[in-house]
Amino acid sequence: MPDACEGLTAEIEAFLAGLAQHASPATVDAYRRDTAALLRFARARELAGWAALDVAEVRRFLGGERSRGLAARSLARRRAALSSFAEHLVQRGVLAHNPVRLAPSPRTPRHLPRPVDVDQLARFLDTPHDGSPLALRDQAMCELLYSCGLRLAELAALDLAHLDGQRVRVVGKGGKPRQLPVGRRARQALDSWLTARHSLAGNDEPALFVASRGTRLGHRAIQQRLARLAIERGLPEHLHPHRLRHSFASHLLESSQDLRAVQELLGHAHLSTTQVYTHLDWQQLAGVYDAAHPRARRRD
Repeated sequence: MPDACEGLTAEIEAFLAGLAQHASPATVDAYRRDTAALLRFARARELAGWAALDVAEVRRFLGGERSRGLAARSLARRRAALSSFAEHLVQRGVLAHNPVRLAPSPRTPRHLPRPVDVDQLARFLDTPHDGSPLALRDQAMCELLYSCGLRLAELAALDLAHLDGQRVRVVGKGGKPRQLPVGRRARQALDSWLTARHSLAGNDEPALFVASRGTRLGHRAIQQRLARLAIERGLPEHLHPHRLRHSFASHLLESSQDLRAVQELLGHAHLSTTQVYTHLDWQQLAGVYDAAHPRARRRD
């Protein structure tokens, strides 16, 4: 049995190594946890190898995860990780087909992330700070997140070389690059930060945003800084990077109604993903209906 266990582990490590070449660190970490759960299941079932992973075993694994209380969204991600791993096994000739495709996907509730009110967000961004290097850094991060609709991972991965005048180059999900315009206020905040950055970072540090020790600022640190700033500046709700991304998309859509343009700016592969960000209240919908529908127009 030790040989079988070693073979099971080796295939997972090979899969994760290949995944790390094109996926974000957060995705790799999540898939590592998901495949670790699968490995525990395989050992408990005493599978001789991954060739024994058929649709019955997949359903048994996912059913067990559901029975122990895994949330629908986490279960869906676990199934996605299992499917990616099964595709890896197919490519390696271990499996003839992907059995996960025959297992039903759990239904996940669609939660619309709520954007921050435009006026509240303006007051938050315009709140004066003490002008210290860390305060200038935090202001630049907030302005850039809202100006460009960046993901947390995209912001954290930015290097100085990614700035190009009024544009910034980022690498999104799946290693897909895109260029984004940087708004005037964000560019001003960036320029102020860049004048102070040398007091924290050495000449050999490529990261755009650094911690007090001069090294690249991590994901968790960015989340903590935004949450803390919201409290300090009197924003009456929790703030995290994705809320600024959603606010960027919602505010832009409300003004332009150009779903395709927002899709490109967000880096979404499918338009259906961008549609989650549409945020039109009942009065807006009723106004559009009254103005556009030929049988709804009122006579003067």
